[in-house]
Amino acid sequence: MPKKIGLISDSHSYIDAKTLAHLQDVDEIWHAGDIGVHAVMEALPGGKPVRAVFGNIDDLEAQQAYPEWLDFELEGVRVLMTHIGGKPPRYAKGVKERIKASRAQLFICGHSHICKVEFDPALNCLYMNPGAIGQQGFHQMRTMLLFELEAGKIQNLRVVELGKRGV
Repeated sequence: MPKKIGLISDSHSYIDAKTLAHLQDVDEIWHAGDIGVHAVMEALPGGKPVRAVFGNIDDLEAQQAYPEWLDFELEGVRVLMTHIGGKPPRYAKGVKERIKASRAQLFICGHSHICKVEFDPALNCLYMNPGAIGQQGFHQMRTMLLFELEAGKIQNLRVVELGKRGV
């Protein structure tokens, strides 16, 4: 049975019914930082594991509740997640080394508000940034990612457009 993952980021204190509807059918919810107010996390559908990292706008409460980095394995896939990660091939300082050291097959970050998925052959790692679900920032379209993990594979990836920012 594959694990269905809902990946969100950059809520900046905002979450709407459309986002929550897409998270109803997932097995786990991952948030790649810039959560904003804790009410965002409280609004997530209950009974599901939540994995989250804090971002650069998050206050002390969020920094105490969530780590800066998550490094874990699920369904045979090694995952590394942080908020500010850059993008292939220009990762933020120290990120490339950390990906190599963790042997991550999937590297997740947020921060840019730009939805991007790219395989990095130099690191043999899939890069994912779900974009932003919030209203703050310069992005035009609010986005998130849905995908499945099963038997060491990342599959059935899709981008969900949540509507234009500010609408």
